[in-house]
Amino acid sequence: MSKYGPTRGEHLFRLVFSIFGLGCIGVLFAVRGVPNGPGLVEVVGIAAAFFVGTAVLSARALLRRDQG
Repeated sequence: MSKYGPTRGEHLFRLVFSIFGLGCIGVLFAVRGVPNGPGLVEVVGIAAAFFVGTAVLSARALLRRDQG
């Protein structure tokens, strides 16, 4: 176990925050519809990439620490 890395609680917070953010994007689609033009890439694409990436990395770290 790394002495300087994020704690298990921080990874759990990141995972929950990412799932919440993806849920907000889903609500955005449900309420406003899919944006057209650059808004799709700027708002949805970058935010979704951030939330998905953070969720995957945090889940992977949590699963790895449980087994190790």
